[in-house]
Amino acid sequence: MDSREARIKRRAYEIWEREGRPAGREQEHWDQAVQEIEAEGPEAERVSAAPMVGVGTKSSSG
Repeated sequence: MDSREARIKRRAYEIWEREGRPAGREQEHWDQAVQEIEAEGPEAERVSAAPMVGVGTKSSSG
């Protein structure tokens, strides 16, 4: 499975959970996940793989 497909699968699962795990809406959740991943663009895939430097750290100047 390529990383794009894995991201879509993970996002569809998150949508399914968020909506209360309804039965029979797999395709709807998959389609929504595809739209969201595509809207993020190809850069989001590279960014998600790299750690974000400085996020959640306190500055010593201050």
